[in-house]
Amino acid sequence: MRLALAQAAQAHEAGEVPVGAVVVLDGAVIGSGFNQPIGTHDPTAHAEVVAMRAAAAALGNYRLTGATLYVTVEPCLMCVGAMVHARLAAVVYGATEPRSGAIVSMASAHEFAGLNHRLAAHGGVLEDECRAIMQQFFKDRRSPRA
Repeated sequence: MRLALAQAAQAHEAGEVPVGAVVVLDGAVIGSGFNQPIGTHDPTAHAEVVAMRAAAAALGNYRLTGATLYVTVEPCLMCVGAMVHARLAAVVYGATEPRSGAIVSMASAHEFAGLNHRLAAHGGVLEDECRAIMQQFFKDRRSPRA
């Protein structure tokens, strides 16, 4: 999760909402990413999707069977759908996202009936640090420029 937090810091520096993610397989990071929909003009460029794209490219396969994705904030519905399609074994997240989180907050999308794949989900890892970087980002955006 610390590597995901480092990715979130890069997003913050780029003026993006500070969410970071890494994909780990057999103890090795095979993909990483941070939020970049603003800079790339791509609404799908969430940290999780960017990290999964990098992991898939590294493996030469869109199926990330057995891999775990670590992300600083509870994933949205789009990202959970991508995780299911990628056949991730698990997602581990830091802070919950009450408005759009799709693991425990607004839905348990990874458990929807009819899905052809299930992934484990674990939350609250380094939760305080993950929440703090988000809160600081939005505090900075709201504060008047000196």
